[in-house]
Amino acid sequence: MNRIDRLQAILTTLQSKRIVTAKMLAEKFEVSVRTIYRDIRSLEEGGIPIGAEAGIGYYIMEGYHLPPVMFTHEEARALLMASKMVEQMTDQHTSNVFANALTKIRSVLDSAKKEEMEDLENKIMVLPNAGLSPETPHIFILDKIKEALARSVRVSFDYFTGGNREHSTREIEPLGLCYYGNYWHLIGFCLLRNDYRDFRVDRISVFSLGTKRFKPSEHPSLKQYIDKLTCDTPLQKIVIRLASNSMRHIGNGKYQMGFLSETKMGDCYEIEFAFVSLDYFARWLLMLDDKVQIVEPESLREKLKEITKILADHHQKD
Repeated sequence: MNRIDRLQAILTTLQSKRIVTAKMLAEKFEVSVRTIYRDIRSLEEGGIPIGAEAGIGYYIMEGYHLPPVMFTHEEARALLMASKMVEQMTDQHTSNVFANALTKIRSVLDSAKKEEMEDLENKIMVLPNAGLSPETPHIFILDKIKEALARSVRVSFDYFTGGNREHSTREIEPLGLCYYGNYWHLIGFCLLRNDYRDFRVDRISVFSLGTKRFKPSEHPSLKQYIDKLTCDTPLQKIVIRLASNSMRHIGNGKYQMGFLSETKMGDCYEIEFAFVSLDYFARWLLMLDDKVQIVEPESLREKLKEITKILADHHQKD
């Protein structure tokens, strides 16, 4: 990135955040902190009123309005793609708000970009999945969760636990929202369990915002929590072999199972995964019946035998 482009990008970053540190800018643009200091001085000399708080960071002075940002064709396409995903993966309120924001963005595009956006509009679709779509009742809870996160207030709700199939009432101090495994998850400190817990949003009902505020600084950030969880949870190496004509059966589902690599070996593929639960992985393998061969670990092969025996006993006729 040349210096002119970097100055523009720094200015855009300052516009998008309340305060930005020199270290963060240096890491983002892969330059030294000293270079960022020089860039900030150049922007100030160009008439941009940049404020600074010692030991904290830089910010654009309140009340200063910059001309509309010009978007490239690639950025405009990315925004259109994002709008399609937001439409299917969030609540209706968020979808409407994003659509309004996109309309404002389109208003500053030149004619060529507007024409391209209109042409692409009907050529990109994100189909709803069984786990999440704007029509499912639980999705409306997302907007209330976002409000709770913004205000740092406790929330309470009824929760259905999938494992033991029990209902319970929970009160939590929310850390954040995380989307994985085709579901939104609310991460928070549960006062009932006196520990941090992960709640699937589709299993939440009777959700209400509390009035008692809490200090977010008393808890780890969402990123810190996820990083610690990842480090504390040992991943197990799994290697399987699958017939080439059966690869279509696992499709993109392999990425949710910790897919690492695949190697073509004659008429089959050897596929390597890193996953937490052998029990869960074995149940996933059931759909591949006799087309899959377990290379390692041996404990996964034993787990699969155990599950199939249970199924056989369960379905055996008298």
